[in-house]
Amino acid sequence: MKCKVFNKLFVSDVCVFCSVAAMKAGEEKSQWKLFIEDISVLQLVMSFLFMGVLCLLSMLYLMFTPLWPLPTLYFAWQLYDWHKPERGGRRSAFVRNWKVWKHFKDYFPVKLVKTAELSPSKNYILGCHPHGIMSMGAFSCFATEAGGFAKAFPGVRSTLAILAGLFRLPIFRDYILIAGLLPVSKESLEYKLSWTGVGNAVVIIIGGAEESLASSPGVNTVVMKHRKGFVRLALENGADLVPVYSFGENELFPQVVLSEGSVGRKLQALFKQVMGFAPCIFTGGRWLLLPYRRPVITVVGSPISVPYVCNPSEEQVDHYHMLYMEALSKLFHTHKTSCGLSETHQLCII
Repeated sequence: MKCKVFNKLFVSDVCVFCSVAAMKAGEEKSQWKLFIEDISVLQLVMSFLFMGVLCLLSMLYLMFTPLWPLPTLYFAWQLYDWHKPERGGRRSAFVRNWKVWKHFKDYFPVKLVKTAELSPSKNYILGCHPHGIMSMGAFSCFATEAGGFAKAFPGVRSTLAILAGLFRLPIFRDYILIAGLLPVSKESLEYKLSWTGVGNAVVIIIGGAEESLASSPGVNTVVMKHRKGFVRLALENGADLVPVYSFGENELFPQVVLSEGSVGRKLQALFKQVMGFAPCIFTGGRWLLLPYRRPVITVVGSPISVPYVCNPSEEQVDHYHMLYMEALSKLFHTHKTSCGLSETHQLCII
């Protein structure tokens, strides 16, 4: 409660800072450039919200038309290719280098900040916080080449892990596979860390759907006190842990945060339990879908050395989990003022 009070006291300070920064950026851009940025972000928002469902419904509809051989052939292919997401995916450098991602990055803008070296002779698990509504900072920095991760960390390949159920949706699964995304499942991540050599940086948004429900401007809340699976995965594969914090992620979409215990919050929790993601009630800026133009600064922290342990004990998992939380807290407090927050802002870990 104390954390929430501190954070809310300075919501206006953050908004003023972000608005001024966005206005300065906008003054240097032409109307055409701003329009292209709007379209670049809108296509991702529409893909995030509707593309998967529309692809599924379209394929089912075609099954009852004279074009039924097309979806039939595709579903046969999908069954044959069913385990591809758990076997390293189908990454395409061409898609990750699309020009649209540069305009997407410039919209906010998104900036990647490097605080330490990552050796290409090791593997890493990057825990990214907070989730926000759509994890725009994480997508720009780790799922596209426009984010600058490859230049900042030569020889290290970033892979963003997302909801596993999305890789069962026809057509949409192929799109996110060639974008280099992987399901956030143990089988998928273990394969990436154990069978594809070194120089891999698997990015997991630790708080997931539950954290998205806490996303709100001026609030810095992360869900991870009881989330230790990523630590166990790191120990079992000898992958170093790296905390990452995206300052400004929660400023992009105002959300109606329902109180704990309310009927609405219970329905959200039930939906999340069944579907795997949370139905957030949010609004954007233009066209009600575009996020507000707020700077997002994604800071990559220093790696925490993790040994290889075939069967880690609970004590070992708890030890490295505690080290990770301490490193995340230190990262937040070290960079918060340079990223637009007040010195009194606190990080709430729940």
